[in-house]
Amino acid sequence: MTSLLPATLLFTGSLVAFTACTAQSPAATASETIDGKTVSVKYAAPSVKGRDIFGQGGLLSKERNYPVWRAGANTSTTLHTDADLEIKGVTIPKGDYSMYVSLEDPANWQLILNKQTGQWGLTYNKDQDLARIPMDMGKPASMVETLKYTITPAGGNKAKLTLEWENRSASVPLTVK
Repeated sequence: MTSLLPATLLFTGSLVAFTACTAQSPAATASETIDGKTVSVKYAAPSVKGRDIFGQGGLLSKERNYPVWRAGANTSTTLHTDADLEIKGVTIPKGDYSMYVSLEDPANWQLILNKQTGQWGLTYNKDQDLARIPMDMGKPASMVETLKYTITPAGGNKAKLTLEWENRSASVPLTVK
C-alpha cells in the first residue's frame, strides 16, 4: 500500500490534468556521518493539527500498543547504523532496527530498539526488543508542529539523536565505536 492518496483525474474538454495529494504524514530522514560512519533515522512525520498528542486520552493513547509508540506514523521508524554504537552504556551492533518509544512514564521516556524491521508501525513484538534506553527529556523552544528527528554531531565519534514533537523533546547520546 502506498502512502500517497489516489491520484485524481480531472477532465476539462480535451485537457486531462493529474492532481496527486501528498501523504498526510510524509516520509522524512535524519542522517549524519559520525567518525566516517553513517547513522540515519527514516520515519513518517505526522503533524499536530490542533490535536492533543501526549496528554491523557490524547492521540497516542488510542494506538493499540500504547504506551509503546511507533515513534512516527505509517511504517515503523527505522534506525540504520554503519557502525556499532554505544547509547548510554548499551552496545548496539551495526545494522537496522525499528525504533519505538515507551511513554509509560510521561516524564521518563525510553527509546526501544527492536530487531524486527519492515513492518507497519503498529506491529510491535516486545520479544524482538534489543534494548530499552532511558531518554533525556526536555522541551523545544517553541511548539513543534511536525515530528522531527535530528542527529547532531558532538565532536569526534559522538552525536546526539533527538526527537521533537508538540511540546516534547527527547534525546540520547550516540557514540560510534
